[in-house]
Amino acid sequence: MYDQYYELSGRPFQLTPDPRFYFESGTHRKALSYLGYGLAQGEGFIVITGEIGAGKTTLVRHLMETVDPGRLNAANIVTTQLEGGDLLHMVAEAFGVAVAGDAKSDALSAIEQFLHAEARQGRRCLLVVDEAQNLPTATLEELRMLSNFQLGNQALLQIFLLGQPEFRDQLKTDPGLEQLRQRVIATHHLEAMQPEEMEPYILHRLGKVGWNGRPDFTMEAIDKLYEASGGVPRKLNSLMTRVLLMGAVEKIDRIEVGLIEDVLADIEGDREVPVQIAVPATPAEAPDAEDTQAGGPEQKLQATSDTAEPEPAPMMTEATAEMAAVEEDEPDAEVAPMENISDSIVIEEDEPDAKPEDEQAEESRPVIHGFFRPGTTPPVFETVPDSAPHGEAPDDDRVAELAEQIERLEERIDSQEATIKRLVAMLLDHVERGDELTARRAA
Repeated sequence: MYDQYYELSGRPFQLTPDPRFYFESGTHRKALSYLGYGLAQGEGFIVITGEIGAGKTTLVRHLMETVDPGRLNAANIVTTQLEGGDLLHMVAEAFGVAVAGDAKSDALSAIEQFLHAEARQGRRCLLVVDEAQNLPTATLEELRMLSNFQLGNQALLQIFLLGQPEFRDQLKTDPGLEQLRQRVIATHHLEAMQPEEMEPYILHRLGKVGWNGRPDFTMEAIDKLYEASGGVPRKLNSLMTRVLLMGAVEKIDRIEVGLIEDVLADIEGDREVPVQIAVPATPAEAPDAEDTQAGGPEQKLQATSDTAEPEPAPMMTEATAEMAAVEEDEPDAEVAPMENISDSIVIEEDEPDAKPEDEQAEESRPVIHGFFRPGTTPPVFETVPDSAPHGEAPDDDRVAELAEQIERLEERIDSQEATIKRLVAMLLDHVERGDELTARRAA
């Protein structure tokens, strides 16, 4: 949507890593130098770490576009909690190597044969392992074993390990990775971009999709974007997408700090957690006989309100609150007839199977689900006990009107029952005729 409004040829701040949008910040320039050095060495491990969204994957994909695929066969895998054998089969699949069996030895043998074949054709092999912090120590050792494959004095496989900051700490402290540490020839940690790199980064990405000056950004807005994102590319991309979307909706061609603050407020609102409140009546909360004899319901409610603050009442959605407000404003005559019927008809006969009043109150107590924003006061529902005095009885005209409505409803029910009976009879007749026809054909 925003790309059409601002006449852009694409989405400049998409979250999917795309080497087209690679921006060489100071920290990315250093990382690229280490990667280039590692490729020139043609052996060992190169470790690149960084926060989530720092641009590790985009960096490596940009590097892969600069190498000759005729001289370097590169494969990329994104790891999860894999055991050694599973990882080896994944490596084989990434290089397009068919493995005859499911055993780890089958995968190792197939990979070694493939690496030798590539070396004889003058191609080196590079394995890029993303999210390396997910790998157990034993699995990392399997990767080290892969780096042992050689043809004469030439290493057959080089490995890049990309991971989050905890992976760097793991390499430093895990005693089980001592041999792998000795194979690491270069390492670099991607830092966040600097404040002065924020505007060039934004304009670089916009320029890749034909930006013609719309929208423009004030320096205060640029500073706010850096403050909110911390200079992390993915955080900035996500924020910029929301900013451009709101700018297009509001038809804004100059992005100022106020718009950034509005977007940040919306993002903060998206993080609110839905609150579910259930208000069951427990036996401990039910009034006992002594409390009932101590005074009437009005006295009981008055005493409660004077001695303690009411507990938070159930909360409801904004739509429910609006409906409740409308119902309060409408006169009693506007209420639906069926609701008045249930309130007005009194059954004087005792029901032998009727449940005690406290159990009925427990079953009828509402369970209300709702969302609310911090700082707002939820609506309060006051529960009136069944023993509270009711209003005046309806007059004779109202009773007659209700009786007439009940009579019409009963007539409608009778008519529907008759219709259902006719349909059932027709279906039975149809089935019987079908059986007769089948029997005749069989005869």
